[in-house]
Amino acid sequence: MESYKLTNLIDYENAYKRSVEHPEAFWADIAAHFSWQKPWNKVLNWNFNEPKIEWFVDGKLNISENCLDRHLDKIDKVAIIWEPNDMDEGHKAYTYRELYAEVCKMSNVLKSMGVQKGDRVIIYLPMIPELAFAVLACARIGAIHSVVFAGFSASAIADRIDDAKAAYIITSDGMYRGNKSIPVKPIIDEAISKSASIQKVLVIQRTNEPISIEESRDFYYTELVKHAADNCPAEIMDSEDMLFILYTSGSTGKPKGVVHTCGGYMVYAGYSFANVFQYGENEIHWCTADIGWVTGHTYILYGPLLNGATPSCLKAFQLIPTREDFGMSSTNIA
Repeated sequence: MESYKLTNLIDYENAYKRSVEHPEAFWADIAAHFSWQKPWNKVLNWNFNEPKIEWFVDGKLNISENCLDRHLDKIDKVAIIWEPNDMDEGHKAYTYRELYAEVCKMSNVLKSMGVQKGDRVIIYLPMIPELAFAVLACARIGAIHSVVFAGFSASAIADRIDDAKAAYIITSDGMYRGNKSIPVKPIIDEAISKSASIQKVLVIQRTNEPISIEESRDFYYTELVKHAADNCPAEIMDSEDMLFILYTSGSTGKPKGVVHTCGGYMVYAGYSFANVFQYGENEIHWCTADIGWVTGHTYILYGPLLNGATPSCLKAFQLIPTREDFGMSSTNIA
């Protein structure tokens, strides 16, 4: 079986050679390091003329199980670290078991709102822990998440809502940038006024400033989560089911929705994180990107968690915590 973690240049050269000469056998070995609810029947179907490319055909899995459930035996291992805009507010660190509970609660909140497998959910949030919960919760229940950077205009959000045919939005009342409090929910309200598909909005309270709440459409997370259980069975997903849609910035024309599916994305995200960053046990991985970009999707959340790592969700230009703060031995900065 192909080694999952490459430790030296010879390992890399051998792995590269095999990936070129025997690509299906190579990727089958890498994929076997993850948990599958049903094995695939064929590693790869491809047709560049259509184009159509399918990975791990008929395989069944859930990426959130591979990110969380698979690591629950690491009782006290820190899964994610969050540093606020105001360092005096204090960081938050969630163990894998705590993150699992939060994701399950968010999953159950979304289900209580009517979100089902295959529904498209726009996530327009600042870099707060609930953003991670929301992404992983959508993956857990089979909803398709589309994270929009919390800085885009109402028109930009409306374009993405319409293109994705999204029925749900997760947002916040506001956010902080430096020493400023910036409203967020009013931007979403304006975006919804330009679009007809949104049914319900989930609001995370961050700044606690007054906002407009439309009855039967808008719901505060703090109210719904009071009644949510901290366990939620993961939806069985086909390897080629949609995991997320992420839009290009639109700087060169109409934003384009790039689709990533469950199986192939999981395998490459996990494998590339382990080997590009050479993550070692008990290190802290810091990715400066926002989760609104694909770098943030893959190297703040999915890649590190697939490997049982400790990602640190920090804003750019903020200080990374010292190793001693978390009892870790070294720091891995991406």
